Amino acid sequence: MVKYLVSLFDPEFVPTGLKTALVVGSLLFIINHGLALSRGEMTADRWISVVITYLMPYLVSVYGQYSYRRKFTIEQKSLLDRQGRRHLS
Repeated sequence: MVKYLVSLFDPEFVPTGLKTALVVGSLLFIINHGLALSRGEMTADRWISVVITYLMPYLVSVYGQYSYRRKFTIEQKSLLDRQGRRHLS
């Protein structure tokens, strides 16, 4: 969990996370709050919801990138271990 939290600020993950948050968050914002915005009915509670609307796609995007990197690293280590054992035999 701590490694995931650190990955939220990883320069390798941030650009994709931000792009995802911008696109997905904007679509969700329009769907969930567009009418209220156009009617001038945005309350403080709605603006808190807007922040979460953009935050969640960022968190999910970074988690996907983090999970992929973790799985890839484990698979690479396993492959290297197997190759090392073959050379020792």
